[in-house]
Amino acid sequence: MTADDVLRAARTRAKIMDGIARAERALFTRAAPKSARAQMKFLRTREKGSTKSLAERLGVSRKTVQRYLSGASTKPNKRLQETLVQETESEWQPQVRAQGRQRAASSGGLIISCRAYFGFGPEGTSDAGRVRDISVAVSSSHAAAILAAQEDGATESDLHDAVAEAIADTYFCQSGDGRAGLEVKFADVEWLNIQF
Repeated sequence: MTADDVLRAARTRAKIMDGIARAERALFTRAAPKSARAQMKFLRTREKGSTKSLAERLGVSRKTVQRYLSGASTKPNKRLQETLVQETESEWQPQVRAQGRQRAASSGGLIISCRAYFGFGPEGTSDAGRVRDISVAVSSSHAAAILAAQEDGATESDLHDAVAEAIADTYFCQSGDGRAGLEVKFADVEWLNIQF
């Protein structure tokens, strides 16, 4: 695997992880805290009231956390703001997120929409590789594999392979058309959206 392939795989993994995170945010029944103070208060409860562990989690000093909690500071720098949003959303409504993941893995499946390079046939045929816009409803078994890989911290290639297999089985190998076990190339992902 070349350095370019590794970089491409890392970008694809980031797009898949971002797609899953956006899909989970769409499940929220209440909006996550918006102000820096509210986000700090929420995250402090997740850290069992410890400002020290919250400061370590956010990569700031304990004094900075205390300033936001007291209201002395209200406008975080860009890095801290992004970290606050990311950490708050990752902890927000865990039961709603778990129920959505369970439903997708047991009965509902996922809807994956993307624009990427797909192909499995020789040049000059309709199956030849090209950039395609694809939107498919993948089965619950594929959804379970993708979500399990994401939860287990799968490597770039493992997560990529799980999504590629789900799309290939659903889009290219539809119900016994003689293409079972087909090797589909899935690369150069331009965008990817996932819905529960």
